[in-house]
Amino acid sequence: MTQGRRNRFSAGVVVVRPTTDQWRFLLLRVFWNWDFPKRGVESGELPLDAARREVEEETGLTELEFRWGYPYCETLPYSGDKIARYYSALSPGGDVHLPINPALGRPEHHEFRWCGVESARRLVPERIKAVLEWAHTRLNDPQTTGQQ
Repeated sequence: MTQGRRNRFSAGVVVVRPTTDQWRFLLLRVFWNWDFPKRGVESGELPLDAARREVEEETGLTELEFRWGYPYCETLPYSGDKIARYYSALSPGGDVHLPINPALGRPEHHEFRWCGVESARRLVPERIKAVLEWAHTRLNDPQTTGQQ
């Protein structure tokens, strides 16, 4: 992956947890923008490895179960032809925290929320809505449940 490509390609995870009545999606806020954990793929790094790394670095969550396998959904190009690839995974436990990014001297994000799908639809920008719908469909599709 070239340096120029790296800056325009990121990977992340739609992190979910079940509740008694619905799935909850982990969203992170930076300024006014809500998104799933993600960031740029480093040179020589596989997108799935980058996605896992980013979840840990941005939220402190270390356990992810890719119950639905490793398919992904990518955004349409945005903001200078950037593309973000998202996988979906269950977080079975652990507390989310927003660690300090050493390069910034502060957390990268201002807030996190576990949201039901309706709340998430209201918060995420248009470019993320297709990813949210893709993940929500997979979570509720009996054919994908338990795949790995």
